Amino acid sequence: MPVQLICCSHSPLMTTGIEESEQGAQAQFFRELDSCSAALHKFNPDLVVVFGPDHFNGFFYELMPAFCIGTAAEGTKDWHLEGGTLKVPRELAVACVRHLQSRDFDVALSHAMKVDHGTTIPLYKLTGALARYNVLPVFINCAADPRPSFRRVRAFGDAIGEFLAGQDMRITLIGSGGLSHDPPTPRIDHSEPAKTQRLVDRVTPTQADLDARENRVIAAARDLVVGKGPCLPPSEQWDRDFLASFTDARLEDFDTITDAEVDRIAGFGAHEVRTWVAAGAAARRMGSPRAELRYYHLVPEWITGMGIVAGQT
Repeated sequence: MPVQLICCSHSPLMTTGIEESEQGAQAQFFRELDSCSAALHKFNPDLVVVFGPDHFNGFFYELMPAFCIGTAAEGTKDWHLEGGTLKVPRELAVACVRHLQSRDFDVALSHAMKVDHGTTIPLYKLTGALARYNVLPVFINCAADPRPSFRRVRAFGDAIGEFLAGQDMRITLIGSGGLSHDPPTPRIDHSEPAKTQRLVDRVTPTQADLDARENRVIAAARDLVVGKGPCLPPSEQWDRDFLASFTDARLEDFDTITDAEVDRIAGFGAHEVRTWVAAGAAARRMGSPRAELRYYHLVPEWITGMGIVAGQT
């Protein structure tokens, strides 16, 4: 059964045209992403599985699952991305949930999942549209403490890979998130109540709300470029260590990573590498496509260590 793996960093700042801190770094990332997109279209998958995070746009502390499978999904319009409906094969999604239950994962189920730029950016950049291919959206809680452990995420990805290996399909697995980055997102235990309430309440922000939030991130990115806070700079060493283990399929190396370590060294947003771990575990179960590092660079104006790893059987 053919399987393709693409894991890539996303940064919503890549949609803004923010000025470069190093000439050519952004363009090189986009070239490699375009190359992965061409490979995906050539592979012509029957199903694209996106392991994605959320940034308190679709999932809130009102009720925060560790994992969720969508049987239907709608893209949000954060960062001026065009929203729209994903083409989700409902019966397959339900069957995946039943399989996960048989493996002792009581995964949440959504018949109306909202997915934000963590899922829509890779779909737009790699497939060209939200509904070009059948998509199975898999949410992993990376932003809301407490999160599922890296060991549990690896086992979750392995169980999904076991299910997908039983399908007679060409499947592309996408892990979207990371690497090291520390965006100025409110945190439930470290911000004043006026800011953290939006993490709790399930509301649809106005365009003015989104613009204000996004302008704050752009301002923080520009401050980071010139060495100011509040964002922790991305860590090349942490990223390189993660990428070395990941490309060697030594996913068990991540079992001992603690959230405190991630927060201290790699930043609050780096918890999103859980999506890579899940996608990598699924791929390993499905036939271990050889994963190669296609791009890595610190892009401070995107606040992020940007990486792309890809391979296929």
